[in-house]
Amino acid sequence: MNDGNTLSGPKIALQGVVKRFGRKTVLDGIDLSVDPGESLVVIGGSGSGKSVMLKCILGLMKVDEGRILVDGEDVTRMSGRELQRVRGRFGMLFQGGALFDSLPVWRNVTFALSKGSGGHAAEMRRIALENIEKVGLGAEVLDLRPSELSGGMQKRVALARAIAGHPEILFFDEPTTGLDPIRAHSINSLIVSLVRDLGITAVTITHDMASARTIAHRVAMLKDGRIIWSGPTSELESSGNDYVDDFVRGRSKSVTI
Repeated sequence: MNDGNTLSGPKIALQGVVKRFGRKTVLDGIDLSVDPGESLVVIGGSGSGKSVMLKCILGLMKVDEGRILVDGEDVTRMSGRELQRVRGRFGMLFQGGALFDSLPVWRNVTFALSKGSGGHAAEMRRIALENIEKVGLGAEVLDLRPSELSGGMQKRVALARAIAGHPEILFFDEPTTGLDPIRAHSINSLIVSLVRDLGITAVTITHDMASARTIAHRVAMLKDGRIIWSGPTSELESSGNDYVDDFVRGRSKSVTI
């Protein structure tokens, strides 16, 4: 097994990735890499292929062509236990949070660790508290149900669950969707601190430019299944690409939503 902390190459590398649904090509030869400890944000309009790309990296969808390497291992050729082993190094914050309404916060945070069985309650509660404190919550929420929390607090709990297994790589699917600007800023700040303090590699897909500017070291623009521009966040406002400029500035003349 490769040790992701000792490799000098990219943490994640997509090489010529193609994904089709019938006659429709959704990913059309994606080449993209993410370095260890880097926060990459992939931006693009609805239908550009962002979510499909993320699902392919996670192994939830099989690619039709190309390779996806995680620490040099080709996950597109894996299945079963091999794929589960690699997924064990991932954490995921889903767009809607995907919390279990029937379970209290502490069981939600430790669900994957206990395989849903509850595990040793005292130890699971300790782990849950440790992780919700990392996202700015306290012991008072441990026994609450998700429905008793605000939208921003639910996102924090979902983020605590994503980091509970000490992942090497975190994936964020539209992390600020549905949040007001203050709560969105809070979630963005948490992502920045997690990447910085825990040394996590992060891949985020979003159409929220405020979020992209805050959390990204580097931004890639996906359009019609292709990466049409990639560069440091500092160059986002001067990309030299008309489509990127329109998208970043919120102009609609060339952006299809």
